[in-house]
Amino acid sequence: QVQLIESGGGLVQAGGSLRLSCAPSGRTFGIYAVAWFRQAPGKEREFVAAITPSGLTTSYADSVKGRFTISRDNAKNTVYLQMNGLKPEETAVYYCAAGPRYGTTFTPYDYWGQGTQVTVSS
Repeated sequence: QVQLIESGGGLVQAGGSLRLSCAPSGRTFGIYAVAWFRQAPGKEREFVAAITPSGLTTSYADSVKGRFTISRDNAKNTVYLQMNGLKPEETAVYYCAAGPRYGTTFTPYDYWGQGTQVTVSS
């Protein structure tokens, strides 16, 4: 079992930046693909970004391309989501997920964190 711990959420003004971090408890992260999803109030959870175990391949939702960057430092056992140019409609709980396969849907990811709240004020 892999427990994921997200951090870095908070309150930011529109146009601002935040960096989210995701780290596993008690496991090496380097063998897992990792993704970020988000869920806004009253909406379904949606894909944001994903990264392969090596970090060489990434994918993004169209809505965040050019503003968000997913990266990983396997030596530090951590995956990051740098979010720039945040918009009020991106207020959501952001979840980290990990699994043995890479993809942009929920299916490949077996392990999920509890989420971290991101609030973007207008």
